[in-house]
Amino acid sequence: HGPQARLVTLRPLREEDLDRVLELEAELFGSTAWPRSVYLTELALPHRYYVAAEQDGLVVGYAGIALAEDAEVMTIGVATEHTGRGIGTQLLADLLERAREARSRRVFLEVRASNEVAQRLYRRAGFQPVGTRPGYYGDEDALVMRLTLRPGPADLTARP
Repeated sequence: HGPQARLVTLRPLREEDLDRVLELEAELFGSTAWPRSVYLTELALPHRYYVAAEQDGLVVGYAGIALAEDAEVMTIGVATEHTGRGIGTQLLADLLERAREARSRRVFLEVRASNEVAQRLYRRAGFQPVGTRPGYYGDEDALVMRLTLRPGPADLTARP
Protein backbone atom coordinates (compact mmCIF):
# COMPACT_ATOMS: atom_id res chain seq x y z
CA HIS A 1 0.00 0.00 0.00
CA GLY A 2 2.82 2.39 -0.93
CA PRO A 3 5.80 3.52 1.07
CA GLN A 4 5.38 4.14 4.78
CA ALA A 5 4.34 7.76 5.32
CA ARG A 6 7.10 9.75 6.93
CA LEU A 7 6.30 11.99 9.84
CA VAL A 8 4.45 15.19 8.95
CA THR A 9 4.83 18.15 11.30
CA LEU A 10 2.03 20.67 11.71
CA ARG A 11 3.04 24.26 12.39
CA PRO A 12 1.58 27.72 11.80
CA LEU A 13 1.58 28.79 8.15
CA ARG A 14 3.92 31.75 7.59
CA GLU A 15 4.27 34.39 4.90
CA GLU A 16 7.55 32.81 3.79
CA ASP A 17 5.57 29.61 2.95
CA LEU A 18 3.44 31.38 0.34
CA ASP A 19 5.62 30.64 -2.72
CA ARG A 20 5.14 26.91 -2.05
CA VAL A 21 1.46 27.32 -1.12
CA LEU A 22 0.81 29.19 -4.39
CA GLU A 23 2.47 26.34 -6.35
CA LEU A 24 0.13 23.89 -4.61
CA GLU A 25 -2.89 26.19 -5.12
CA ALA A 26 -2.28 26.22 -8.90
CA GLU A 27 -1.83 22.43 -8.96
CA LEU A 28 -4.85 21.66 -6.78
CA PHE A 29 -7.37 24.39 -7.54
CA GLY A 30 -6.48 25.66 -11.04
CA SER A 31 -8.61 28.65 -12.03
CA THR A 32 -10.09 28.98 -8.53
CA ALA A 33 -6.66 29.18 -6.83
CA TRP A 34 -6.25 32.03 -4.38
CA PRO A 35 -3.65 34.67 -5.28
CA ARG A 36 -0.91 35.79 -2.87
CA SER A 37 -2.93 38.90 -1.93
CA VAL A 38 -5.75 36.75 -0.50
CA TYR A 39 -3.30 34.75 1.61
CA LEU A 40 -1.58 37.91 2.86
CA THR A 41 -4.97 39.30 3.91
CA GLU A 42 -6.06 36.00 5.50
CA LEU A 43 -2.82 35.62 7.48
CA ALA A 44 -3.22 39.17 8.85
CA LEU A 45 -6.87 38.87 9.89
CA PRO A 46 -7.78 38.25 13.53
CA HIS A 47 -9.69 35.06 14.29
CA ARG A 48 -8.03 33.21 11.41
CA TYR A 49 -5.85 30.14 11.89
CA TYR A 50 -3.67 28.72 9.11
CA VAL A 51 -1.50 25.64 9.46
CA ALA A 52 1.18 24.01 7.30
CA ALA A 53 1.96 20.29 7.11
CA GLU A 54 5.70 19.99 6.66
CA GLN A 55 7.76 16.94 5.73
CA ASP A 56 11.52 17.00 5.34
CA GLY A 57 11.45 20.81 5.31
CA LEU A 58 8.86 21.01 2.51
CA VAL A 59 5.25 22.18 2.89
CA VAL A 60 3.13 19.26 1.60
CA GLY A 61 -0.24 20.54 2.82
CA TYR A 62 -1.96 23.51 4.37
CA ALA A 63 -5.32 24.50 5.80
CA GLY A 64 -7.13 27.47 7.26
CA ILE A 65 -10.24 28.29 9.27
CA ALA A 66 -12.15 31.44 10.16
CA LEU A 67 -12.99 31.18 13.86
CA ALA A 68 -16.32 32.46 15.15
CA GLU A 69 -19.48 31.04 16.73
CA ASP A 70 -20.05 29.59 13.25
CA ALA A 71 -16.54 28.78 12.03
CA GLU A 72 -15.75 28.24 8.36
CA VAL A 73 -13.05 26.03 6.87
CA MET A 74 -11.43 28.37 4.34
CA THR A 75 -9.14 25.89 2.58
CA ILE A 76 -7.46 22.51 2.82
CA GLY A 77 -4.88 21.40 0.28
CA VAL A 78 -2.49 18.46 0.12
CA ALA A 79 0.16 18.02 -2.58
CA THR A 80 -1.03 15.42 -5.10
CA GLU A 81 2.00 13.18 -4.53
CA HIS A 82 1.26 13.15 -0.79
CA THR A 83 -2.46 12.30 -0.87
CA GLY A 84 -3.77 9.12 0.71
CA ARG A 85 -1.41 9.36 3.68
CA GLY A 86 -3.77 10.93 6.21
CA ILE A 87 -2.39 14.47 5.89
CA GLY A 88 -5.81 15.94 5.05
CA THR A 89 -7.27 14.14 8.06
CA GLN A 90 -4.51 15.58 10.31
CA LEU A 91 -5.03 19.09 8.96
CA LEU A 92 -8.82 18.93 9.40
CA ALA A 93 -8.46 17.55 12.94
CA ASP A 94 -6.15 20.46 13.79
CA LEU A 95 -8.66 23.02 12.43
CA LEU A 96 -11.50 21.41 14.39
CA GLU A 97 -9.42 21.44 17.58
CA ARG A 98 -8.87 25.19 17.09
CA ALA A 99 -12.61 25.67 16.52
CA ARG A 100 -13.36 23.84 19.78
CA GLU A 101 -10.79 25.98 21.63
CA ALA A 102 -12.46 29.10 20.16
CA ARG A 103 -15.81 27.74 21.41
CA SER A 104 -17.27 27.64 17.92
CA ARG A 105 -20.72 26.08 17.87
CA ARG A 106 -20.71 24.87 14.28
CA VAL A 107 -18.22 24.55 11.44
CA PHE A 108 -19.21 25.03 7.80
CA LEU A 109 -17.37 24.41 4.54
CA GLU A 110 -17.94 24.30 0.80
CA VAL A 111 -16.59 21.50 -1.36
CA ARG A 112 -16.85 20.85 -5.09
CA ALA A 113 -19.88 18.68 -5.80
CA SER A 114 -17.60 16.34 -7.81
CA ASN A 115 -14.88 16.01 -5.12
CA GLU A 116 -15.84 12.64 -3.63
CA VAL A 117 -12.47 12.20 -1.88
CA ALA A 118 -12.82 15.44 0.09
CA GLN A 119 -16.48 14.74 0.84
CA ARG A 120 -15.52 11.36 2.34
CA LEU A 121 -12.89 13.07 4.52
CA TYR A 122 -15.48 15.57 5.79
CA ARG A 123 -18.15 12.92 6.37
CA ARG A 124 -15.69 10.81 8.39
CA ALA A 125 -15.12 13.88 10.58
CA GLY A 126 -18.88 14.18 11.15
CA PHE A 127 -19.83 16.83 8.59
CA GLN A 128 -23.27 16.51 7.00
CA PRO A 129 -24.44 18.05 3.71
CA VAL A 130 -26.88 20.92 4.33
CA GLY A 131 -27.29 22.48 0.88
CA THR A 132 -25.67 23.54 -2.37
CA ARG A 133 -24.36 26.81 -3.81
CA PRO A 134 -25.07 26.75 -7.56
CA GLY A 135 -22.10 27.86 -9.67
CA TYR A 136 -19.98 28.57 -6.58
CA TYR A 137 -16.81 27.48 -8.38
CA GLY A 138 -17.84 29.10 -11.65
CA ASP A 139 -17.96 25.84 -13.56
CA GLU A 140 -19.40 23.76 -10.73
CA ASP A 141 -21.75 23.77 -7.75
CA ALA A 142 -20.50 23.58 -4.18
CA LEU A 143 -21.89 21.22 -1.60
CA VAL A 144 -22.26 23.03 1.75
CA MET A 145 -21.46 20.85 4.76
CA ARG A 146 -21.87 21.48 8.48
CA LEU A 147 -20.49 19.96 11.67
CA THR A 148 -22.13 20.77 15.02
CA LEU A 149 -19.52 20.95 17.78
CA ARG A 150 -21.80 21.92 20.66
CA PRO A 151 -25.48 22.77 20.97
CA GLY A 152 -26.53 26.39 21.13
CA PRO A 153 -29.82 28.06 22.07
CA ALA A 154 -31.42 27.27 18.69
CA ASP A 155 -30.48 23.59 19.03
CA LEU A 156 -32.05 23.03 22.47
CA THR A 157 -35.49 21.57 22.91
CA ALA A 158 -38.04 24.20 23.98
CA ARG A 159 -39.07 23.97 27.63
CA PRO A 160 -42.78 23.39 28.40
